[in-house]
Amino acid sequence: MPHDTRQRRKRPMTTRRHLLAAALAAPGLARAQAAWAPARPVTLLVGFAPGGGTDIISRLLAPALQAELGQPIAVENRPGASGTIAALAGSRAAPDGHTLYMTTVSASAVVPPLMSPPPFDITRDQTPIALAATVPLVAVVPPTSPARDLASFIAHARAHPGALNYSSSGVATQQHLAAELLCSAAGIRMTHVPFRGTGQAVNEILAGRIDLAIDTFPTYLPHIRSGSVRALATTMPGRIEWLPDLPTVAESGFSGFDANVWYMLMGPPGLPEAIRDRWAAAVNAALNDPVLRPRIKDAGFIPGGGNSAEAAALLRQDAERYAALIKASGIRIE
Repeated sequence: MPHDTRQRRKRPMTTRRHLLAAALAAPGLARAQAAWAPARPVTLLVGFAPGGGTDIISRLLAPALQAELGQPIAVENRPGASGTIAALAGSRAAPDGHTLYMTTVSASAVVPPLMSPPPFDITRDQTPIALAATVPLVAVVPPTSPARDLASFIAHARAHPGALNYSSSGVATQQHLAAELLCSAAGIRMTHVPFRGTGQAVNEILAGRIDLAIDTFPTYLPHIRSGSVRALATTMPGRIEWLPDLPTVAESGFSGFDANVWYMLMGPPGLPEAIRDRWAAAVNAALNDPVLRPRIKDAGFIPGGGNSAEAAALLRQDAERYAALIKASGIRIE
């Protein structure tokens, strides 16, 4: 009996020692994880040409991320294949935190499953880090267009079936999907003109060679303000704060119309948790910087934030949602 009593008394003491050791070690482990920083310059891949929304948000964030992490960050544009060239390169990068990519809903969730064969698996071959921003799309026309609002543009398109065109930054991008959804809802037929990036499409619509663009709002905000394009409608359910007098597509006779683009910092598969979380913390710090945040909003972006799990959930959700839309619309990549 005394022997049993001694054994019973020793166990709590051993447990307490283990708990104390774990408690003392935990802050050290947390500090070790939080202390990760890039050891050399970082490459941030962008899958579209300069001038588009992905390029704009990347270049807005890069200086703040550089200051937060202590290494230069080079934004490298690799346009083509609806953004998937950069996404594929990013998915094949070493998982050491020195090559990441700023991706979009189309490049990382929508387009790859449509390609034959798919260049990468959208859930297995990439690591969501943090949501950078979301933007509405805006329907714009050249100032020479006879359309003064969305209703008059649709009437013009119906009067000239197949004669008008619209631009996008690639097949099955959000710009393409939004325009196809509008054509389907309005019963009009137009010609799709895909470009390697939004910047090229902007030049064409400014020159009057493109009849309509439904594109990222930050891309066209300076041109709307200068009067070099005419805005017809925005694509989210509610009006946007930058142009409160501009109606939405839903208000213009197409109830339920909703389209936007998100931008997400993404890494390769196998990215260690400590590196992933350090990058997510850097993104959140940049987005909440009191100087940078107003600049991001003034450029037409809705700042993002959050953690990797939330980014991954958004990726899965929109992959499923747009797969259903594409199937219904019959869009294919040849």
